[in-house]
Amino acid sequence: MRGRNDGAQSKRPIVLFWAMVVCLCFLFLYFSGSNGHTRSAAIEYGTKFSRSLGWGSDADGDDGAEESIFGTGDANDVKPRSFPVCDDQYSELIPCLDRNMALQTRLKLDLNLMEHYERHCPLPERRFNCLIPPPHGYKVPIKWPKSRDVVWKANIPHTHLAKEKKDQNWMTVAGEKIKFPGGGTHFHHGADKYISSIANMLNFKDNSINNEGMLRTVLDVGCGVASFGGYLLSSNVIAMSLAPNDVHENQIQFALERGIPAYLGVLGTKRLPYPSRSFELAHCSRCRIDWLQRDGILMLELDRLLRPGGYFAYSSPEAYAQDEEDLRIWREMSSLAERMCWKIAEKKNQTVIWVKPLNNDCYRSRPHGTNPPLCKSGEDPDSVWGVTMEACITTYPEQMHRDEGSGLAPWPARLTTPPPRLADLYVTADTFEKDTEMWQQRVDNYWKLFRPKVKQDSIRNIMDMKANFGSFAAALKEKDVWVMNVVPHDGPRTLKIIYDRGLIGSTHDWCEAFSTYPRTYDLLHAWTVFSDLDKRGCSAEDLLLEMDRILRPTGFIIVRDKAPVIVFIKKYLNALHWEAVTVVDAEPSPESENEMVLVIRKKLWLPEGGST
Repeated sequence: MRGRNDGAQSKRPIVLFWAMVVCLCFLFLYFSGSNGHTRSAAIEYGTKFSRSLGWGSDADGDDGAEESIFGTGDANDVKPRSFPVCDDQYSELIPCLDRNMALQTRLKLDLNLMEHYERHCPLPERRFNCLIPPPHGYKVPIKWPKSRDVVWKANIPHTHLAKEKKDQNWMTVAGEKIKFPGGGTHFHHGADKYISSIANMLNFKDNSINNEGMLRTVLDVGCGVASFGGYLLSSNVIAMSLAPNDVHENQIQFALERGIPAYLGVLGTKRLPYPSRSFELAHCSRCRIDWLQRDGILMLELDRLLRPGGYFAYSSPEAYAQDEEDLRIWREMSSLAERMCWKIAEKKNQTVIWVKPLNNDCYRSRPHGTNPPLCKSGEDPDSVWGVTMEACITTYPEQMHRDEGSGLAPWPARLTTPPPRLADLYVTADTFEKDTEMWQQRVDNYWKLFRPKVKQDSIRNIMDMKANFGSFAAALKEKDVWVMNVVPHDGPRTLKIIYDRGLIGSTHDWCEAFSTYPRTYDLLHAWTVFSDLDKRGCSAEDLLLEMDRILRPTGFIIVRDKAPVIVFIKKYLNALHWEAVTVVDAEPSPESENEMVLVIRKKLWLPEGGST
């Protein structure tokens, strides 16, 4: 009896009665708020399969290794409840780039180094377990190519850039639409004329920026609404348009709504999530970056990313102004570029273009003790996920030094020609070609499954969540689409092969949220992504919610995975407002043993209720 008196004993039934009443009230509130269309003013944190730190991964990476999170594939294993709908204020949530979360958790970030614009993912107790709602009045996006020039205002109800950049022709408001005249901070009269002027400065044939197919991939730093990248596409040049979630917070959202490749990122303290020697051209037009800080570390990051003979086009007051401060910056930038072995290719009309050397000769001939130093020989320039930048020069491998270049074919032959860097991965040309053929067959079959549901212009922005060599994207060469090729951070370093094919992409960890706005992709392709999560003990439910966040309403998902994974996902279709288009066995092959293909479509549902 543990010393309880008779009075305490007599009160026990009353206490138990009220405890039961309270429990029943909680249960009533929980289930009445679980309907998918019911708005939730509060936010639910954590998910059923979240194991611990990171975004659904355990600290040691082996939780769940003995028992699959997908069970046996029995349809009765799990019966998921519906997800609540997040509050309207979270309609543009980017979990790992949420500055409010960073403030609330009191992270000690150096604002001068832009750390507050870098990725900081929420801990398990602060993860969102609700569906991100579209804004009120949301419409199916305007189709490409019209979308390059006009989008629905209701989809991104922010017009501050139209007022702030009115004299620079970034964008204008026209009734229910927002129009993009093609201007920018430095090119008020249009990106197309500006692009031609850069080609002219470099003496490219016919003033064509693609240089007869030898210039294909571009990094546009501080891209604004990405008109520069948008107008490059007509020249068969693809840009990774990069900008942070800063005071111009919706610029990348506008870019993706327009159907232009773009990524949320910043030149801060961490390497950008791209491998070394990925771009033929880096571009900065009034990007407001202090290139001289920390011994030139940000220019050195560009140097890491540029191919042999790559260009950096810089349009900024320092390149032409005559006041004392601008002249000082220009002298110091010129000195840094010279010590980095860059040479001025041309300086004209308020723009300077530097060119990177073709081999290591200049680096080796610099006087001893010259800064910036060369990177240490053991450092991997392709290790990028969460890796801190180094203020050093990345030299070329011996073979690239001897070849005096990257050895890549011109575009479009580059797409299917085995690149020299396959040797870094010990992959043969035959393996590469077979992979290309295999994915061409798979994509052809995908499109047969799509045919009843997909119109010719239904899909523009595509993400391949596990891209390997990029052959899925290569198989779409005849479609008017672009693909964000995502390579797992802990897998083979194949992203450099993707860039060498003339495609673009990013490294990522699918135990975390992707660096993009909600509703930015029309099609997600997930090849064994869920099985990989299972091996790491990450949360499959979190990933489903993340895929829903970044997928546009009426968009599609292709899941290619083991049968238990397919069964598991099908249980969540109603809770996510998704519908199965079809499910079939995958084509028989050694690479797809026991795999199935599930095609899903996301319904268009609005905060007011209802879905179509």
